[in-house]
Amino acid sequence: MITSALPASREGRRPTRSSDDSITAWALAARRGDADAVERLVRALHRDVQRYVAHLCADPQAVDDLAQDTFLRALGSLHRFEGRCSARAWLLSIARRAVVDSFRHAATRPRLSDVHDWLPAAERAQSPHAPGFDDGVALLDLLTALPAERREAFVPTQLLELPYAEVAVLSGCPVGTVRSRVARARATLLNLLTEADPAAGV
Repeated sequence: MITSALPASREGRRPTRSSDDSITAWALAARRGDADAVERLVRALHRDVQRYVAHLCADPQAVDDLAQDTFLRALGSLHRFEGRCSARAWLLSIARRAVVDSFRHAATRPRLSDVHDWLPAAERAQSPHAPGFDDGVALLDLLTALPAERREAFVPTQLLELPYAEVAVLSGCPVGTVRSRVARARATLLNLLTEADPAAGV
């Protein structure tokens, strides 16, 4: 049975088991052609998908396009979703593939700028709620210094606050491996911060 209200865990709180069950039920109903369930599914997971792709990709301007691409891919492959994992984990795995595909596509094409002075344009394009341009670059540098498997464990668990079990499904490895990768990522980031600013380690 599909519940009639959206889960109340979307604004910064950890998803609950009941909200994941409802979202998964909506995905299964959407698979059977329920248009209302499709709308509920998209509304329930849109913010999670945006946050996830924002932390995986280095281009804030691409977040909306990647989120839209994720949902288009998901809706196109709903007939294959059988509920073996939560709909959230399934959708975030699609988002991850969308980001990887966008990196591959971007790597094959040179990026041109029609703006003479790109730095002020980039700063104006950034959300006022995001870190400053320099802070954002520093954060991306730190995260990209992590090995890929540690970054893929650290970002969703520590920045997006997704449960370790879901991240394990996303990455196709045991929960213990995810915990180990997060611990190693923390140690690496702490070392990098200490090297950059010795006072930070005190």
